[in-house]
Amino acid sequence: MSNDAFRAALARLAAGVVLITAEEPPLDEHGRGEDVGMTATAFVSVSLDPPLVMVSLRNDSRMDDLLAEQPMWAVSVLAEDQRQIASRFAMKGRISDRLLFESVPYLRGEMTNAPLVAGALATLECRTEQRVRAGDHTLVIGRVLTAELPSGDGEPLTYFKGRYRRLG
Repeated sequence: MSNDAFRAALARLAAGVVLITAEEPPLDEHGRGEDVGMTATAFVSVSLDPPLVMVSLRNDSRMDDLLAEQPMWAVSVLAEDQRQIASRFAMKGRISDRLLFESVPYLRGEMTNAPLVAGALATLECRTEQRVRAGDHTLVIGRVLTAELPSGDGEPLTYFKGRYRRLG
Protein backbone atom coordinates (compact mmCIF):
# COMPACT_ATOMS: atom_id res chain seq x y z
CA MET A 1 0.00 0.00 0.00
CA SER A 2 1.29 3.46 -0.85
CA ASN A 3 1.32 6.48 1.46
CA ASP A 4 -0.93 8.26 -1.06
CA ALA A 5 -3.55 5.49 -0.93
CA PHE A 6 -3.48 5.47 2.87
CA ARG A 7 -3.78 9.26 3.02
CA ALA A 8 -6.66 9.27 0.48
CA ALA A 9 -8.57 6.61 2.40
CA LEU A 10 -8.30 8.45 5.72
CA ALA A 11 -9.22 11.77 4.08
CA ARG A 12 -12.73 10.25 3.82
CA LEU A 13 -13.01 10.29 7.62
CA ALA A 14 -14.54 13.57 8.79
CA ALA A 15 -12.88 15.01 11.89
CA GLY A 16 -13.49 17.83 14.29
CA VAL A 17 -10.91 20.63 14.41
CA VAL A 18 -9.25 21.77 17.63
CA LEU A 19 -6.52 24.18 18.61
CA ILE A 20 -3.99 22.65 21.03
CA THR A 21 -2.19 25.31 23.11
CA ALA A 22 0.43 25.45 25.83
CA GLU A 23 2.63 28.03 27.45
CA GLU A 24 6.33 27.48 26.90
CA PRO A 25 8.19 28.05 30.17
CA PRO A 26 10.14 31.33 30.34
CA LEU A 27 13.87 31.27 29.69
CA ASP A 28 14.54 33.03 33.00
CA GLU A 29 12.63 33.90 36.17
CA HIS A 30 11.92 37.45 34.94
CA GLY A 31 10.36 36.60 31.61
CA ARG A 32 7.04 35.24 30.47
CA GLY A 33 6.76 32.06 28.50
CA GLU A 34 5.73 32.12 24.86
CA ASP A 35 2.32 30.78 23.87
CA VAL A 36 2.39 27.93 21.36
CA GLY A 37 -0.56 26.70 19.29
CA MET A 38 -1.24 23.95 16.79
CA THR A 39 -4.31 22.95 14.79
CA ALA A 40 -5.20 19.27 15.15
CA THR A 41 -7.80 16.93 13.71
CA ALA A 42 -6.42 13.77 15.34
CA PHE A 43 -8.04 14.42 18.72
CA VAL A 44 -10.36 12.00 20.51
CA SER A 45 -12.00 11.20 23.82
CA VAL A 46 -10.37 8.18 25.48
CA SER A 47 -12.07 7.61 28.83
CA LEU A 48 -14.87 9.01 30.98
CA ASP A 49 -13.50 7.68 34.30
CA PRO A 50 -10.94 9.08 34.61
CA PRO A 51 -11.61 11.80 32.01
CA LEU A 52 -8.92 11.33 29.35
CA VAL A 53 -8.39 12.70 25.84
CA MET A 54 -5.70 12.03 23.24
CA VAL A 55 -4.02 14.12 20.57
CA SER A 56 -1.61 12.84 17.92
CA LEU A 57 1.47 15.03 17.36
CA ARG A 58 4.05 14.71 14.60
CA ASN A 59 7.33 13.55 16.14
CA ASP A 60 9.82 16.35 16.74
CA SER A 61 7.26 19.08 15.97
CA ARG A 62 7.38 22.16 18.16
CA MET A 63 4.27 21.04 20.08
CA ASP A 64 5.64 17.50 20.53
CA ASP A 65 8.90 18.90 21.90
CA LEU A 66 7.05 21.32 24.19
CA LEU A 67 4.62 18.74 25.60
CA ALA A 68 7.55 16.40 26.28
CA GLU A 69 8.70 19.02 28.85
CA GLN A 70 5.49 20.90 29.73
CA PRO A 71 2.73 18.60 31.05
CA MET A 72 0.01 21.28 31.09
CA TRP A 73 -1.89 22.07 27.87
CA ALA A 74 -5.30 23.07 26.61
CA VAL A 75 -7.77 22.34 23.83
CA SER A 76 -10.25 24.69 22.15
CA VAL A 77 -12.93 22.93 20.07
CA LEU A 78 -13.31 25.30 17.13
CA ALA A 79 -16.64 26.51 15.75
CA GLU A 80 -17.33 26.69 12.01
CA ASP A 81 -16.77 30.46 12.02
CA GLN A 82 -13.23 29.94 13.39
CA ARG A 83 -11.80 28.50 10.17
CA GLN A 84 -9.30 31.35 9.92
CA ILE A 85 -7.85 30.46 13.34
CA ALA A 86 -7.48 26.82 12.29
CA SER A 87 -5.76 27.83 9.04
CA ARG A 88 -3.35 30.22 10.75
CA PHE A 89 -2.09 27.65 13.23
CA ALA A 90 -1.87 24.90 10.57
CA MET A 91 0.48 26.83 8.25
CA LYS A 92 3.85 25.30 7.48
CA GLY A 93 6.77 27.71 7.76
CA ARG A 94 4.52 30.13 9.60
CA ILE A 95 5.44 33.27 11.45
CA SER A 96 6.02 33.16 15.19
CA ASP A 97 3.21 31.95 17.41
CA ARG A 98 3.35 35.27 19.28
CA LEU A 99 2.23 37.09 16.14
CA LEU A 100 -0.43 34.47 15.38
CA PHE A 101 -2.00 34.91 18.81
CA GLU A 102 -2.07 38.73 18.53
CA SER A 103 -5.35 38.81 16.60
CA VAL A 104 -6.98 35.80 18.28
CA PRO A 105 -9.23 36.63 21.22
CA TYR A 106 -8.51 34.26 24.10
CA LEU A 107 -8.56 33.82 27.84
CA ARG A 108 -5.94 32.06 29.95
CA GLY A 109 -6.80 28.74 31.51
CA GLU A 110 -6.84 28.82 35.31
CA MET A 111 -5.09 25.45 35.63
CA THR A 112 -2.69 25.51 32.66
CA ASN A 113 -2.26 29.23 31.89
CA ALA A 114 -2.58 28.16 28.23
CA PRO A 115 -4.65 30.24 25.79
CA LEU A 116 -8.30 29.18 25.43
CA VAL A 117 -9.89 30.58 22.27
CA ALA A 118 -12.86 32.89 22.90
CA GLY A 119 -15.99 31.69 21.13
CA ALA A 120 -14.83 28.05 20.99
CA LEU A 121 -17.61 25.48 21.33
CA ALA A 122 -15.77 23.85 24.25
CA THR A 123 -12.47 24.22 26.06
CA LEU A 124 -10.50 21.66 28.04
CA GLU A 125 -7.45 22.01 30.23
CA CYS A 126 -5.29 18.90 30.45
CA ARG A 127 -2.25 17.39 32.14
CA THR A 128 -0.25 14.76 30.27
CA GLU A 129 -0.69 11.29 31.72
CA GLN A 130 1.10 9.26 29.06
CA ARG A 131 3.05 9.61 25.81
CA VAL A 132 3.14 6.75 23.33
CA ARG A 133 5.42 6.83 20.30
CA ALA A 134 3.54 5.43 17.29
CA GLY A 135 5.32 5.56 13.92
CA ASP A 136 6.01 9.14 12.92
CA HIS A 137 3.68 10.53 15.62
CA THR A 138 3.42 10.64 19.41
CA LEU A 139 0.07 10.00 21.04
CA VAL A 140 -0.32 12.31 24.02
CA ILE A 141 -2.96 11.20 26.51
CA GLY A 142 -4.10 13.92 28.86
CA ARG A 143 -6.24 13.94 31.98
CA VAL A 144 -8.95 16.58 31.63
CA LEU A 145 -8.74 19.00 34.55
CA THR A 146 -11.45 21.43 33.43
CA ALA A 147 -14.16 21.35 30.76
CA GLU A 148 -16.12 24.47 29.83
CA LEU A 149 -18.73 25.38 27.22
CA PRO A 150 -17.97 29.06 26.51
CA SER A 151 -20.12 29.16 23.37
CA GLY A 152 -23.22 26.99 23.52
CA ASP A 153 -24.33 28.06 20.07
CA GLY A 154 -22.80 27.27 16.75
CA GLU A 155 -21.73 24.29 14.74
CA PRO A 156 -18.34 22.57 14.78
CA LEU A 157 -15.58 23.16 12.28
CA THR A 158 -14.88 19.87 10.49
CA TYR A 159 -12.15 18.63 8.17
CA PHE A 160 -12.98 16.27 5.28
CA LYS A 161 -11.16 15.41 2.03
CA GLY A 162 -8.38 17.88 2.79
CA ARG A 163 -10.62 20.91 3.40
CA TYR A 164 -12.43 22.61 6.27
CA ARG A 165 -16.19 21.97 5.99
CA ARG A 166 -19.52 22.80 7.54
CA LEU A 167 -21.96 20.19 8.78
CA GLY A 168 -25.13 19.75 6.74
